[in-house]
Amino acid sequence: MAEYLLPDVGEGLTEAEIVAWKVKVGDEVQINDVVVEIETAKSLVELPSPYAGVVTALLVSEGETVEVGTPIIAIGDPSLVEERGTSVSKPPVSEIDLSNPAATGGGEGESLVGRIKADRGAVRRPRRRLLEAAGEHTARADVQDVFNAGAPAQHEKVTKIVSAVLTDAAEQGGTKVPVVEAVAPDVATSPAGSRPLAKPPVRKLAKDLGVDLAALQGSGPSGSITRADVESASRSELMPARYDDLARPGVAPMSGARETREPIKGVRKMMAQAMTTSAFSAPHVTEWVTIDVTETMALCARLRERREFRELRVSPLLILARACILAMRRTPVINSFWDEEAQEVVFKGHVNLGIAAATPRGLVVPNVKDADAMSLTELAGALAELTAVARDGKTQPAEMAGGTFTITNVGVFGVDAGTPIINPGESAILCFGAAKRQPWVVVRDGVESLEIRDVCTLALSFDHRHIDGESGSRFLADVAGIMSDPASALLF
Repeated sequence: MAEYLLPDVGEGLTEAEIVAWKVKVGDEVQINDVVVEIETAKSLVELPSPYAGVVTALLVSEGETVEVGTPIIAIGDPSLVEERGTSVSKPPVSEIDLSNPAATGGGEGESLVGRIKADRGAVRRPRRRLLEAAGEHTARADVQDVFNAGAPAQHEKVTKIVSAVLTDAAEQGGTKVPVVEAVAPDVATSPAGSRPLAKPPVRKLAKDLGVDLAALQGSGPSGSITRADVESASRSELMPARYDDLARPGVAPMSGARETREPIKGVRKMMAQAMTTSAFSAPHVTEWVTIDVTETMALCARLRERREFRELRVSPLLILARACILAMRRTPVINSFWDEEAQEVVFKGHVNLGIAAATPRGLVVPNVKDADAMSLTELAGALAELTAVARDGKTQPAEMAGGTFTITNVGVFGVDAGTPIINPGESAILCFGAAKRQPWVVVRDGVESLEIRDVCTLALSFDHRHIDGESGSRFLADVAGIMSDPASALLF
């Protein structure tokens, strides 16, 4: 039976969440059939099967986060169909070795974080020679140690063994050694000083929900804490009171509970780490310019009428993307990045244009590879495909790697502008605000007039370690010039 280990689907990824199984136990699969959908720190990914056969076990439940290299599914002989990794075919009771705590049927052999090493070993008969020389205090301590080291199901057996040994030692040695009655520890309590018994996924869930495992009474084998215990505790009075829970009498919550919590994981976790790293490593400077984009709006309308653009989406974002690529020819430092380790500024000879996209799972920034080498129609098609895949949550890690410059379009939300944070590995990001009809002073042949025009704001954030105010301002002015008068692109 072959076990499929969770692969590293992106450089540097260490874990992933099982989002949805595409197969069930008993299904027949072929090589490259999609078996599971996972969420990494960068995107949703569908994993194909590397084996052909029948699914005999789903080793990880939906919603669990596991490390790379963990077995997640077993594929093989249909006669060995399993559920949650436990074979249907079990050995008869008579074949179980009762001297092994792991064979008691109580789940003692399961891997639990917090279990002491001795808890898994066999219970040994104390040596008579040592007990004969032991005093009352030592005998009590040794007996209790044996109980602490043994499996809960073996405590009665150990009591009889140790009591008999102590009595025998006292009679033969002539020394009165009291036969002590050791009290077996509560099966729900782990030995003093040890960690509560819980599997790694349960510990992670408790951490995500803010549950203190030490305060829980485990309901699993040997008093281990289960996922159900943690989820129940997160909703019970075991959780400390929060200020938001102190509601005034008669005040109902806006919707549902007064407070709900959502674990920080996957794309949202990676976004938080990336933005924190960027914000506190690169000194950001943001410059703004408000411009008349009436001519750009008119150009978009004309392009939509052309045959080559009829199947494509033409928007002001397309013109802005082309304007940025052209403006970089005059200010190439915008398309560079600061290599802290090498103490070098790396200038890029190509433009991988990133477009920030909001998804239900967080912000992703896929990029169009070699956008500078594309025609306007090719760029329009690439942008349309990029945004469609991002909205579906299907962007792959490779599509987000290697970006050199990013545009974030907040205008689609009706927002005028913002102060964007630079994407890690880049040096600048441009924020595109909403185009709105506003009064605007228009100058024609030296004569000023007040007209209603399409107006928007551009905001450029750049790394001030190597991009000075002059370079940032020149680039922003060139982009603004093309957006105000698209015909000026012929000058670049």
